[in-house]
Amino acid sequence: MSKTALLFAGQGAQTVGMGKELAEKFPSAKAWFDRANAALGYDLAGICFNGPEADLTKTENAQPGIFLVSWVCFELLKEQVPNLKFDATAGLSLGEFTALTAAGAMSFEDGLRVVRQRGKFMQEACDATRGGMAAVIGLDEAPTREVCAEADVVLANLNCPGQLVISGEAEKIAKAVELAKAKGAKRAIALPVAGAYHSPLMASAQAKLQNELAKIKISAPAVPVISNVTALPHGSEISARLVEQVCASVLWENSMRHLLAQGFTRFIELGPGTALSGFMKRIDKSAQMLNVADAASLEATLKALSV
Repeated sequence: MSKTALLFAGQGAQTVGMGKELAEKFPSAKAWFDRANAALGYDLAGICFNGPEADLTKTENAQPGIFLVSWVCFELLKEQVPNLKFDATAGLSLGEFTALTAAGAMSFEDGLRVVRQRGKFMQEACDATRGGMAAVIGLDEAPTREVCAEADVVLANLNCPGQLVISGEAEKIAKAVELAKAKGAKRAIALPVAGAYHSPLMASAQAKLQNELAKIKISAPAVPVISNVTALPHGSEISARLVEQVCASVLWENSMRHLLAQGFTRFIELGPGTALSGFMKRIDKSAQMLNVADAASLEATLKALSV
């Protein structure tokens, strides 16, 4: 029996217009957007649909916005495939909250509100520090770790073979970019981000997030949910892992390799963009990769699932 995992998008996937077509075409999707606005007390759906980009890019809007659109994609897939069976979930960084919500570990409203607060706390940490991030393309993990040690930055994301992301103080990232090129990286480029995510510079967000998580009910998930911090299924310490995740490296490649080793052959990416599909192509070309981001991709996925 082939096993299916649902994957949820992370920050950076946001684009103005995301979810708009789904809300216009499917009454159930519109209902979720309205429900989100009511839960948050402001028009997040409007920011997703119409921008402006400067507002959508703000961490406190981007994170709940991606959570919301990913959730709507998940709900539409379930509506169209009533017997949809999935055996695990995973999400990149903020996507881990969507993955936990999809697995029943927290309610939609709680998940959405916590992610909104998480975005706000991370934005505050960005404003209080001068951080940056850079993508390192075509350099293995060991030499990239040497670059990090030499420049005093950290490895933030291990996405897939040949694609790593480093994080730290802005001037140190500039130095690390030069070092990575000298070590033979095909490309090393600074990313247009507000700060140094998944690094010690985010530490001020951790206690605040812990307080928010303490206010909500977190249940045992109905299916395994892979933790970014351990690349293994969450145990009973979900809240602690989510707090740790703010400063820890995202072990995405190892998370996917864990699922592949467990016999997972089909992966469905839910939410804006196709970054996770791209990573999977570089991790294991033989895995079936589907996605739902808009009406066309929903239709293509329904077709593939009906075969």
